[in-house]
Amino acid sequence: MQLKENERIDDLEYKGLKIIQNKNGFCFGIDSVLLSDFAKDIRNNSIVLDLGTGTGILSILLTAKTNLKKIYGIDIQEDVIEMAKRSVVLNRLEDKIEMLHNNVKELETVFEKNSIDSIVTNPPYKKRNTGKTNEAENKFIARHEVSATLEDFISISFSLLKDKGNFYMVHRPERLAEIIVTLKKYKLEPKKIRFVHSTYEEEPKLVLIKAVKNAKEFLKVEKPLIVYDNKGQYTEEILKIYNKN
Repeated sequence: MQLKENERIDDLEYKGLKIIQNKNGFCFGIDSVLLSDFAKDIRNNSIVLDLGTGTGILSILLTAKTNLKKIYGIDIQEDVIEMAKRSVVLNRLEDKIEMLHNNVKELETVFEKNSIDSIVTNPPYKKRNTGKTNEAENKFIARHEVSATLEDFISISFSLLKDKGNFYMVHRPERLAEIIVTLKKYKLEPKKIRFVHSTYEEEPKLVLIKAVKNAKEFLKVEKPLIVYDNKGQYTEEILKIYNKN
């Protein structure tokens, strides 16, 4: 596999999977890995969308953690999608994954309404005018709602999902109220929430959310997911997610 300047191949240490990343770009973090595990109940033979795929990490991991039929990774950054396409080839997953260069707001011109079984997304966490603004453009787009807002991600998901289709997202707890209000606005009923804490003592840093289109109200808050134990080592559950125990 030919690499471009500043690119490297990282071993995902899961079923032989690898990924190409640019050290100067936005590299995947634990949030995408945790979301791939949270969404592993995706039904067999599902058609799945990965909105804001970035490096393609979520799409790649889900092909190993589920029996999905096809997953489409969507991202607005053309160079990022080109790199993700090469990761697909590297892993010989061309029959399972297709990477598309699109804005999520325009996906109704690509996919039929009510045609997708499940949607997963690790969207930009920050609103446009918050946080650092002196980042490299690709990092800024990945972290801030420059090209699409939280509501855009949720509204297009309602449009494209089949009735009772599943929506999975990882985000920041400080925006949870806004997330729930927006999900319910678009008839994506929150069904499962799990908070992610760095340690037992710290406040949550991430929240994992599952919603179902046109479902009845019933929300389950799962036990917290703790990343590090009191010795600063990964907890048993995190080691299991990373396939290291």
